[in-house]
Amino acid sequence: MPLLTLHPAKNKAHAALLALAALGLAGCQSITANNAQLRVIDASPDAGVIDAYQNSTGLAYGLGFGNETSYVSMLPGNYTLSTDKANTRQTLTTGQTTLLAGHQYTEIVGNIAANLQQTVLQDQTTPAPAGQVALRIVQQAPHAGPVDIYLVPSGGRPTPFATNLIFGKNTGYILVPAGTFAIDVVPTGTVLVNSTVTLQSGSQNQYDSGAVRTVVLIDEESFSANHTGLTPGVQALSLDDADSQ
Repeated sequence: MPLLTLHPAKNKAHAALLALAALGLAGCQSITANNAQLRVIDASPDAGVIDAYQNSTGLAYGLGFGNETSYVSMLPGNYTLSTDKANTRQTLTTGQTTLLAGHQYTEIVGNIAANLQQTVLQDQTTPAPAGQVALRIVQQAPHAGPVDIYLVPSGGRPTPFATNLIFGKNTGYILVPAGTFAIDVVPTGTVLVNSTVTLQSGSQNQYDSGAVRTVVLIDEESFSANHTGLTPGVQALSLDDADSQ
């Protein structure tokens, strides 16, 4: 029996985004080749609600577990990205990164609170070739252990997508045929058959030609709240990176 199905990131924290005028940018500035774009995901199962900053300026307030921001337009340059406990200036994690003009990035605040860390990934901005989808899966579920990932078409045979994906690693973008399929996650070495108890059995989702998607695996929510005596599970946050023009 699946523990949770694949779903888009819920309750996106659009309201938590500050006006971009605070960054010295126009409030409704569109994506241009002169700017960098950054979004933030709270993937830590026990760090609580967080505030995210670049240098001393806020990027998002009140970002909860399993939520993401939209892309925020920023001037290119070197930044200190930090995470505070919400409504405080208690710094939980901090790190340096360089954002380049014309590029998009995803900052993942993940791991358990005692080992909280930031991971910044560069996202693909160009659509996948016609008839294909560029799919990247990021393992940010600290209690799941190494996992194998399968793509499962409706009524079809599961196709291995990645094996032995350990916490903190990602697959990079891999091209697969466009179509409708689910994403199933099992402990590494598990053979996926109809009777397999998965860490996650995703719902069937349509992936259109040219789509570029990032899927972030995080702890299943009920397990993250109180994991004593529970079997680990994962949930998947599906993020839109790019689409055909």
